[in-house]
Order: sequence, then structure tokens, then C-alpha cells
Amino acid sequence: MTVSRYVSQVIKAHDTSDGDGVKIRRVHGFNNPAFSPFLMIDELKSDDEKDYVGGFPPHPHRGIETLTYMLEGHFQHRDHMGNVGELRSGGAQWMASGRGVIHSEMPIMQQGQLHGFQIWINQPAKNKMIPAQYYDYQPETIVERRTETSGLIRMIAGTVNVDEQQLTGPLTNTGVPLAVADWRAHALQKVNIQTPSHHNAMVYVYKGEIQIAGKTVGQGELVLLSQGEEIELLANDDSGALVFSGTPIEEPVVHYGPFVMNSMQEIEQAIHDYNTGVFETY
Repeated sequence: MTVSRYVSQVIKAHDTSDGDGVKIRRVHGFNNPAFSPFLMIDELKSDDEKDYVGGFPPHPHRGIETLTYMLEGHFQHRDHMGNVGELRSGGAQWMASGRGVIHSEMPIMQQGQLHGFQIWINQPAKNKMIPAQYYDYQPETIVERRTETSGLIRMIAGTVNVDEQQLTGPLTNTGVPLAVADWRAHALQKVNIQTPSHHNAMVYVYKGEIQIAGKTVGQGELVLLSQGEEIELLANDDSGALVFSGTPIEEPVVHYGPFVMNSMQEIEQAIHDYNTGVFETY
């Protein structure tokens, strides 16, 4: 018998800013084992250029992966390794920082709108000091499934079964097995998403209102789900939600700014390496 996941915790996104004053809504779970392998979700949404015009000037990372996904608008990436990319609406960018990367990011409005997400994913200890990687996934590479009863699923990363049909997104080389999907639906459309029972799972509602196993979840809320094998989603109205699942990383998490390591000593080493120019030699 399939075990359905239910809502075990609700976390509301809070308003903050990052980079050069970019306004965002953030949910984080650095020290919450039920959040792992994910660390943080930032939502960028604006129709006012002043909210993000400064972008994210050059800054370092070590020990994490970042997954950027744009619903509306473009997103430019540059890094010290020479990678340059411009993400179009509906596409995704993935970067594994490993031992170190210095990059800049610039959101760009399209037709007066900007709406996207940056998701931080933890790297296991064995990957925190490997060379950095970067890939673009333009919108035409995102795997889609649409039906009259279940709405639209856009599979960005990993593999899940959607109403018993297997879907695999273009991003498959993350440090631990995980899945990220975007579900968009009209009122009364519903979908069942099957995930491995050993995965953690959570859902972030970015539009409208949905029900998960009978619990109503509104815009700007992230829910952590119980252990189980299936996520049942029902739209109360026109809705959009990101669905996450992944293998938890059962290791210490020490977070300082753009660095996520396993000990304070490793954090101090990352700060020293960045300040002395070591990152630029990678």
C-alpha cells in the first residue's frame, strides 16, 4: 500500500535583500534535517526594476550547489572560470561551487516582469573540495507533461513518477540524488507525485492555494512533508508550486555567508583562501 506524505511543518517565506539590495523572499533550513539536502530557497519577484537593478556583484561560494530557475525574465551569469550564460524565461542554471568559485548574477526583466528562484543545495563532504562546475538548461530542455486533469509538470532536476509516468529532468548530476519540479494547475486539477521513501520532501507555493493530503497551503508558504512515497496535490484555484525531494545529507552543517562546510575550521579556511586569492587560481 502506497503511503501518502502529509504536512509536518509550515514555514512562511520572509522578506529580505541580498546582493546589491535585491529584494527577495527567503526560506532557509540550514540546521533543519528535514530540509536536507536543500539549504535555502530565494524567490525573486518584481515588476519594479529598482528592486533588483544592482543584481548580485562578484561574490564567492564554497561547498554548495545553486539551482536558478526563472519563470519570467532573464538571468545572466559570469564566473572567474570564464563561464558566461544568459538564462531565458522557463530555463534553469546549475552551479556546483565545490572548492571555490567567484561569480556574478544579474536578473533582467522581460515584458515588465521578473519572477524566479535560486535554490541552495548542500554538497556532501566528499564533494566540497572538487573543481567547480556550471551548466545552462534553456527552456526547451525542461521536460514537460500536461494533462486536463493534472495540469502542467515541468521537470527540472532528477526523476519522479507523476501519476505513475516516469519523468526525468535535464539536471541529473547533482551531488546527491534529488528532484525539483514545477507544478502549475487550475482549480480542482490534481496530481500524484511518487518519490523514493528515503527522500526528504517539501513543497513551496508561489501562486494561489493548494491542498496537500487535505492541508491547505497558501502563496509564500513552504511545507516540509512526512516520510512516505507519494505527494498528493490539489489546486484550490490557479496555482503554482515547486516540489522538492532528495536524499538527506547526514553531516554537520556550518554556514557562514556564502560558504557551507562541515566545521568552523573549514569555514575559516574558506575565508582565508578567498581573501588571499586562492579561489582565483582554481
